Formats: sequence, structure tokens, C-alpha cells
Amino acid sequence: MRIGFSVPQFGPFADPHRSAAVCTALEALGCDSLWVADRLLSPLVPPDGYAGGKPMPLRYGTHLDPLLALGVAAAATGRVRLGSSTLNALWQPPLVLARSLTTLDLISRGRLDVGIGLGWMREEYEACGVPWRGRGARLEETLDVLEAVWGSETVVHDGRLWKIAESTVLPKPVQRPRPPVLLGGFTPFALERIGRRADGWLAASMPLPHLHGLWAVAVEAAERAGRDPAVLRRVFRVNAEVTTVEAAAGETHRRGTVRQICDHLRLMCAADTDEVLVDLQLTTDSADEFLGLAAEFVAELTSEGS
Repeated sequence: MRIGFSVPQFGPFADPHRSAAVCTALEALGCDSLWVADRLLSPLVPPDGYAGGKPMPLRYGTHLDPLLALGVAAAATGRVRLGSSTLNALWQPPLVLARSLTTLDLISRGRLDVGIGLGWMREEYEACGVPWRGRGARLEETLDVLEAVWGSETVVHDGRLWKIAESTVLPKPVQRPRPPVLLGGFTPFALERIGRRADGWLAASMPLPHLHGLWAVAVEAAERAGRDPAVLRRVFRVNAEVTTVEAAAGETHRRGTVRQICDHLRLMCAADTDEVLVDLQLTTDSADEFLGLAAEFVAELTSEGS
């Protein structure tokens, strides 16, 4: 099992200098990766699809840009992998996105994992002027453009949404043929796309029966596409709600003591390449508290028998 943490970027952690210091300390703790998230706004009226109609956490309204925050993390570290979970890929043209991601791969000397998805909040799409309908097709063509930019000496693309005349687009990423691309999503359509054309799944901590049902879709899609499903990575995000007393057994995929949450994460990680992403930004309020709790998770997840 690999261990990752969130890059501090929301609420009281939305300070690049503080974020850099925490990233350096997290690497020193021995974690394997650091991940940014992507939010544009926090509606005052609860958006459709969020936590059963509950208000969003206020700290989501204060945030650092994910790609710039990842650049801060790259400069503050030298070993850990750096990824996005999840970057909403459709809010900018894919050629512009490819340039930013290539630059990050160069800054980090080849440590970038490109984690992208569709997002889920209609209000953010409206604020960006990007159509809500047709998101799946837009993502498919975005992936086509990224592959063209990263994989070809002469870049050309003639799609429904974007056209790129024969061009030189340099430099290329350090990682060849391209940085790993992981996709988010929790629908059969999303898992089919992951199996067909991604390097892995940006998942979440969830009950095991739900996990197994979704993952079977990706495995079957990979096999139909002539790909080996065993090489697909899985990164399980948990927005940890850490409690001092034990939570009910059915809740430990998202809340409970550090040991309870880690016990569930261990059950989910069936392969050596599986990874956990522990986001502590909603359960801590200071850098010291964040790092102290991160140290507890590292100790528990690396304890004998893990």
C-alpha cells in the first residue's frame, strides 16, 4: 500500500508559504504522494448532489489554484509523486491544460500523476461558461488532445470541439510516452472509460461491496480493449472525519478513530500498487494539527501487519 496526503490548499491552509512547509514535512514523514483538489466556489445554497442537501464546508470557499499549488508542492519536495484528485479538466481548453501539465512534469522532474475528472457541481460549470451537457464526450476529446500533444512530434487534432493545425508543441513531458493519467468517477460510464483508456482510477473510500461492483466494470472494459487490468492503479481518497471514540462499523469508510479508518483502508487495498489519499483539511485547523494527525496515519498504516 502506498500512502498519500492532500496538499494543504483550502480554508486556513490557503497560504502558499504554509502549504510549502507542510508539504516538506509530509515528505519527511515518509509518505509516497501529495495531491491537490479543485474547487472554484462554494454556493451559499447547497448544490444538488452534495451530501444529501447539506451545506458545503465554508472552507471550500477559500482555496488555492490546484495547478499552482502543485507547483508549490513540487518546489518544496524532491521525492514524492505529485497528483491531482481530482482536477476538473473541462474548465479550460485541452491544449492550454496540456501546456500547464507538461510544465508541472518538468518542474517536478517527472513526478506528476495527472488525475482528472468531470466534477459534479453544475454551478461551477455555469460560472466557467462551459456546457453541463455533453461532459463525457468533452472529456473523451480532451484525452485525445492530451495524447496528441504529449505523444506526437507534429501535433494535429481535428475534433468536434477543438481543431489544432499541424504544429510544433514543445517541450514534451519528462515522463514518456506521457505522465500517467488517472480518471475519477463513480458511474458505470466512468469506470468503463477508466478500463478502456486510463492508467488508473481516482476512487474513494467506500463500502467493499460497492467498490467490488464498480471495479468489475473497469476490469471488464480493460479486457475488452485488450489491456491488462492488473496494471491499473487505484487511489482511494478519504476525507477523514477523525473521532476520539469508535464509530459504528458501517461508517468506518469515512469516519472513526485513526485505527478504524486505517483498518478499512487496508481492506480496500488489495494490490501493492493501491494507494490511499488521506485528506485532513476538514478535520484539522492548523499546520501542527495537520502534521500531527498525518503522523498518526503514517504510523498506523505502516505498522506491522499492515
